Amino acid sequence: MAAEIVNSEDTLDDNAIDPAFALHRGGKMAVRSTVPVKDADDLSLAYTPGVAKVCSAIAEEPELVHDYTWKSQVVAVVTDGSAVLGLGDIGPGASLPVMEGKAILFKEFGGVDAVPVALDTQDVDEIVDTVARIAPSFGGVNLEDISAPRCFEIERRLRERLDIPVFHDDQHGTAIVTLAALRNSARLTGRALGELRAVISGAGAAGMAIAKILVEAGIGDVAVCDRKGVVSTDRTDLTDTKWQLAGFTNKANLSGSLEQALGGADVFIGVSGGTVSETAVASMAEGCFIFAMANPNPEIHPEVANRHAAVVATGRSDYPNQINNVLAFPGVFAGALQVRAKDITEGMKLAAAEALAAVVSEELSPERIIPSPFDERVAPAVTSAVAAAARAEGVARR
Repeated sequence: MAAEIVNSEDTLDDNAIDPAFALHRGGKMAVRSTVPVKDADDLSLAYTPGVAKVCSAIAEEPELVHDYTWKSQVVAVVTDGSAVLGLGDIGPGASLPVMEGKAILFKEFGGVDAVPVALDTQDVDEIVDTVARIAPSFGGVNLEDISAPRCFEIERRLRERLDIPVFHDDQHGTAIVTLAALRNSARLTGRALGELRAVISGAGAAGMAIAKILVEAGIGDVAVCDRKGVVSTDRTDLTDTKWQLAGFTNKANLSGSLEQALGGADVFIGVSGGTVSETAVASMAEGCFIFAMANPNPEIHPEVANRHAAVVATGRSDYPNQINNVLAFPGVFAGALQVRAKDITEGMKLAAAEALAAVVSEELSPERIIPSPFDERVAPAVTSAVAAAARAEGVARR
């Protein structure tokens, strides 16, 4: 049926078959002029000869590119199509609807223009070189749906090479929103982050970034589990990135399976898929928090989680407390672009999480530890906090 719907010869009513196809027909984006071109005078200013004056000025003073082009307000959303949503390695063409979606969320929620860039390569060197070569057109780069562990090296090398913000949203967007939700869960129940022991299911991009930001924020302890169990320094099968992860997590020196690690734990964070037995859930500490974020099937079903936990969050929109990256990335980039930041630092991410948590800090309940994506307070709060942190950390240029 899908093949019939997407066929260019198809004359059927998309809505009668599947409204998702109807919405995507022709794509979800367009380029719009911000200046009039109605007559010869408009044309002479927008293009030749007037444009030559602006080009010459930028050539003499390169920083003027931020003032006289769209650079200071546009982000490249870059993917290789290797880890798209729950679909996996579907390639650049099939990834494009997701990248378009990401771009319109940048605009709708943060006022930031974004351009989807789907690359027909999964070679790290080629991706880094390609992004570096197109970077002069953009004020920032949002890496999206690139599989681990390549995503870590790509982000690291681009951050070293470019003087504009580079942000892998699958890592850091998820981490920011998770930390905000955890801060408010702790506040709601009268605890501090330093009192909590967390277990993360999933040692991929999101799991590693969540572990890092929780440690930066001062959590008591966090253990990360992959398919073989707890990532610990006594294992001999760890990749370089997992070895680094083991070095700053798991102070308790846990080993064994995920379910064993959950015994007495205060927090479960799921970014892996799979399932966790109710027996293991019941072994967690009283008043625990369960953030089972796999989509569409959480690692722990909310009905099960609610029988044992004080606070439950998922990645789904049809349950309370959705951990959704859209709460973070539009404001993070809006703040970074506002001050022409050269980078997005750990301090900027922590500031974003604190600002996001503060939006609903006076409205906390077990069903409201995080704002809705449609809460109009979110983007301005995150934008302001990120811009201030960038100035404080010395990466702002204005």
